[in-house]
Amino acid sequence: MSMLTALAFNTLFVQLAGVWAYPPLAESGLLEKLGGVTRMISASEPGQRAQLARAVSDRGMTVNWHAKREEIDLPEVDSLAADADPAELLRLFNVPLERIRAYGPQDWPGANGHYALLLQLPDDSWLVFTALSRSWGLAPLERNLIVIALVLLSTVLVTLIATRRLARPLQHFAEGARRFGADFRAPPIEPVGPHEIRQAILAFNAMQAQLQHFIKDRTQMLAAISHDLRTPLTRMRLRGEFIDDPEQQQRLFHDVDEMQAMINSALEFFRDDARLEEATSFDLAELLQTLVDDYRDQSIDIVFIGPPRLVYFGRPLGLKRVMSNLLENAIKYGNEPAIELLAEVELVKVCVSDRGPGIPAEYHEQVFEPFFRMENSRNRNTGGVGLGLSAARAIVLEHGGELRLRNRDGGGLEAWVLLPVQGL
Repeated sequence: MSMLTALAFNTLFVQLAGVWAYPPLAESGLLEKLGGVTRMISASEPGQRAQLARAVSDRGMTVNWHAKREEIDLPEVDSLAADADPAELLRLFNVPLERIRAYGPQDWPGANGHYALLLQLPDDSWLVFTALSRSWGLAPLERNLIVIALVLLSTVLVTLIATRRLARPLQHFAEGARRFGADFRAPPIEPVGPHEIRQAILAFNAMQAQLQHFIKDRTQMLAAISHDLRTPLTRMRLRGEFIDDPEQQQRLFHDVDEMQAMINSALEFFRDDARLEEATSFDLAELLQTLVDDYRDQSIDIVFIGPPRLVYFGRPLGLKRVMSNLLENAIKYGNEPAIELLAEVELVKVCVSDRGPGIPAEYHEQVFEPFFRMENSRNRNTGGVGLGLSAARAIVLEHGGELRLRNRDGGGLEAWVLLPVQGL
C-alpha cells in the first residue's frame, strides 16, 4: 500500500511537471498551420504578401512578411527547432532546412518569452510567425529539480507514515510481552496493526493463556500434595512417641523434621507467593539499604555502595527475597559481605560479594539446580535443602534478567543480578 501511494505521488508530480513546462514547438500544434500559411503566401504576388500576412493573423498568432532580414528584430540562432522532425519540416514548408529558424520562450530575455518561426522564402523574402505563450513556464533544469525534490519529499513522508504505522503495533506488542514477563497475570495484548502482527499477537495471547492455565493447575496440584504429604508425616511423629528406645526415637524425629523442612521448602519454591505479586514502581536502593539496616541490627555489618535513590519497575517482595538469599549465603559461607548497586541506561546491576572459599567454576551453573548442595552432610542447619539459589534465579528470570556467579580474585564469590529497565 505504501509503495502504491508513493508511485501515485510520483506519477502526479511527473504530470504536474508537464503543466509547468513550456511545450515543445513540435507539440504546440503550430507547424501544420504555419505550413499552410507559408504555401499560400509563397504562391501570391510579392506586393500582396504583406496584406495577406496581416489577413491571416489572429489573436493567437501574428504573421509578418519582410523583404529583407534586416527589417526583422529577432536574435540569431544557430539551429532550427531541435524538437522538430527535419523530414516533417521539409514536407510542410518545402524549403531547405537552413532557411528555417525556430525560437522558443527560453530564447528571449525576461519572463515574457513567446514562440517564433523565421522562414526564408525562395525569393529571399522572409516570413515571421509569432505565437504568444504563457509566462509561467519553467526551464527543464528548474522543472526537474522541483520534481526530484517533490518526489523525495513524498517518498520520505510516505516512508515515515508507513514506518510509524508498523512501529506502533510492534512497540505495543513488545510492551505487552515485557509486561507478561514481569507479571504472568497480565491481561492479553490487544491485536492491532497489520495482519501479520495481529496474527503474532493472537498466537502470543494463546501461549500466555496456556501458561496461565498451567501455573494455576500446578498451584492447585501442589496445594493438594502439601496436604497429602503432611498427614503421613504427622502420623509418623505420633507413632514415634511410642518408641521406647530414646536414640531411635530422636533419629526418627530428626528424619521427620528434615522431611517436613524439605517439603515446606519445596512447596514454598513451587508455590512462591512472591511470584504472584504485581509489578510496581519502587525504590530499589531503599530496599537494599533496608536489608543492610536489618542485618546491622543483628550485629552483621554489610557494606553498601550505590546511589541513595533508584526507581525500578518490578516486584519488590520477590527481589527482596533474591537479595536476602544472596546475602545469607555471603554471610554463611564467607566474610566481608558487601552489596553494590549500579544503574545503566537499559540495565540495573546488583552485585553481592564476599571473601571466602568461593565455588569451583564447574559448579557455577549446577548450584542453581533444585536440591543441589555443595555441602554433602544434608544438614539443613548448615546447608539448607538446596532451593535458595534456584528460587532466586527463577525470580530474576521472571523479571527478564540474569543471575550469574563469578569467583573473585584473592578469594570469595560475586553474585551478579542483571535486571533490564522495564517501562513504567
